[in-house]
Amino acid sequence: MSECKHCHHDHEHEHGEENIKFEITKLVIALAIFILAIIKVIPEKITIWLYVIAYLLSGYGVLLNSIKNIFKGEIFDENFLMGVATIGAFAINEPVEAVAVMVFYNLGELFQDIATSRSKKSIISLMNIKPKTANLKADNEIKRVDPEELKVGDIIIVKPGEKVPVDGVVINGESFVNTSALTGESVPRKVAVDDEVLAGTINENSVIEIKVTKEFKDTAISEIIELVKNSNKNKSKTEKFVTKFAKIYTPIVVALAVILAFVPPIFAGFENLSEWVRRALVFLVTSCPCALVLSIPLGYFAGIGKAGKEGVLVKGSNYLDIITKANAIVLDKTGTITKGNFEVTKVILEEAIEEKELFETAGIAECLSNHPVSQSIMRKVDINIDKDKISDYSEIAGMGVKAKYDDNEILAGNHKLLDNENISYEKVSDIGTIVYVVKNKKYLGAIVISDVIKEDSKEAIEDLKSNGIENIYMLTGDNKETAKDVANRVGIENVYSNLLPNEKVEKMKEVKDKNGVTIAIGDGINDSPLLAISDIGISIGNTGSDLAIETSDMVIMDGKLSSLNKLIKTSKKTKRIVMENIYFAIGIKVIVLLLGAIGISTMWEAVFADVGVTFITVLNTLRIFRK
Repeated sequence: MSECKHCHHDHEHEHGEENIKFEITKLVIALAIFILAIIKVIPEKITIWLYVIAYLLSGYGVLLNSIKNIFKGEIFDENFLMGVATIGAFAINEPVEAVAVMVFYNLGELFQDIATSRSKKSIISLMNIKPKTANLKADNEIKRVDPEELKVGDIIIVKPGEKVPVDGVVINGESFVNTSALTGESVPRKVAVDDEVLAGTINENSVIEIKVTKEFKDTAISEIIELVKNSNKNKSKTEKFVTKFAKIYTPIVVALAVILAFVPPIFAGFENLSEWVRRALVFLVTSCPCALVLSIPLGYFAGIGKAGKEGVLVKGSNYLDIITKANAIVLDKTGTITKGNFEVTKVILEEAIEEKELFETAGIAECLSNHPVSQSIMRKVDINIDKDKISDYSEIAGMGVKAKYDDNEILAGNHKLLDNENISYEKVSDIGTIVYVVKNKKYLGAIVISDVIKEDSKEAIEDLKSNGIENIYMLTGDNKETAKDVANRVGIENVYSNLLPNEKVEKMKEVKDKNGVTIAIGDGINDSPLLAISDIGISIGNTGSDLAIETSDMVIMDGKLSSLNKLIKTSKKTKRIVMENIYFAIGIKVIVLLLGAIGISTMWEAVFADVGVTFITVLNTLRIFRK
């Protein structure tokens, strides 16, 4: 059983797609019978039964939950009040009002379910990040086994494209591994003999043999799964206004109705008892909180719709409420502030060397590699390189590439490669991956490759600060220099780098303790625990992992941080209009209740105080869509 997102109801309120279809069908039938009864095309004796059928079809859930709550000792809730008020409407021969109240109420509940229905954070989704099989080497044979069956000391084979199933140490072979699932670092890391590899990383190039050092239950990827599952329990839940209101309002109006029905006749004479009972029932009908329980979910429904038009999917209306109270934001770097892909950001040329020559020379060295850095260089190469002419090609571990092409000796790599070959050059100090290029012992220049910052990131950070969120943090698995450089360029002062998922969670807890309500934004599997433990978890939809999107409370579908600022403004506007509806509905109720108690207001005023006010609040809610 899930909790109602807009107001508390002690009833099953978690409709799947099939249940929503059933609710729609039930309401349509009830509405059709209701209309048939109103137009009175059949005998009056049968008409009353049509009202009863329509009433029970639309309102049996309210009546049933009212009875259940009475047995639980929770008598005075909105279910009880609506039940008493609508039965009272039948008693004073106003069945139209009784049925209308139930139909409006259930229509609001239906909108609420559609607007706030969110996917389960199921074990199946969690297991999608878990390596499904492992290649166990035993007695010169390869057996496919479940990663959980592996023991410390076992030897496993990991082929290109496969996930490393458990933590271990490379004992044979070398390759590049993609560690983004754990660290968020988008640059693949080269591993060779004696290097440690972690479960969940992806082998990209060559076959490697690994000696198991940890069982699966002790690996980082297993820890991520547990963090996500356990963090969901820590989601903050705000008690909704109607719940608080009903606890006070309902017993008061019921008590006043009882007093109104039976106390005045004690002094005025019991011959007028029926008149005072009628006033009491009008009082109860007026008091029915239909306008509140409909206008609140519809207000948030409109807010969610407006957010969707602005590029943000909101999975629950309560998150619109919470985000207006946010004091801090925690951002991932790769894929959130930056694009998450590598591009050439700078070219340094030696005198008399043209950029075209530099890239053609570098392309000869990089054309045989699938590494992202190599691919970013190849996108700048305009000629077709004849790979058959490449000879003496060798990758020098931790340095770069050395090759021959038409008797030209080519070098492309980091400063260590040039130092090793005694090449004279000027060291580049830019942040990013630096590829130095040499042809026939002559230094041609350098290419700077880095993750590109999104066009709107800097402006988005400035807007967040102007929106009142000045405490902005970057938590990333990237190295300190890169993280600091990106943070400085977009205007973030608080930067924490080289963090693993569990370290991100610990840092997040510190930020929450210091600042209160905190938003987290990320796109990778490694960000999922962070999103789950935050007050509001927001994933990047166009680049985000399935688990990050599943775990988050909101999804920025267009990938633009600037959409978050639009969302915050929409959330504040939604909350303001919802509160206007609440004050208006309560104000009218109080006036009509007082007039009804002294016998001035009739059932028509009671109908206006309920259905009329509901209609006005719905019209007011439409203002949310205005710019």
